[in-house]
Amino acid sequence: MQYTIRSIPSKLDKVLRQRSKATGKSLNEVVIEALKKGAGVNTQETTFDDLDWFIGHKLLSNSFEKDLEWLDSLPKDI
Repeated sequence: MQYTIRSIPSKLDKVLRQRSKATGKSLNEVVIEALKKGAGVNTQETTFDDLDWFIGHKLLSNSFEKDLEWLDSLPKDI
């Protein structure tokens, strides 16, 4: 998709160009990032992997108390 945007305030132009130079990104990339942020579009995909080790794991027994004991016995830094 392509846009033509007119009447960019000089202060905004200056900030966008400075950010472009500072980050080594093209002016186009910086403008798209600013538009995404301003529109509330997530610019980075969020990945949750803190429970990957547990997914698909079958609990050890049919007893809730025994399963809680097993979970409590796991290392705390997992």
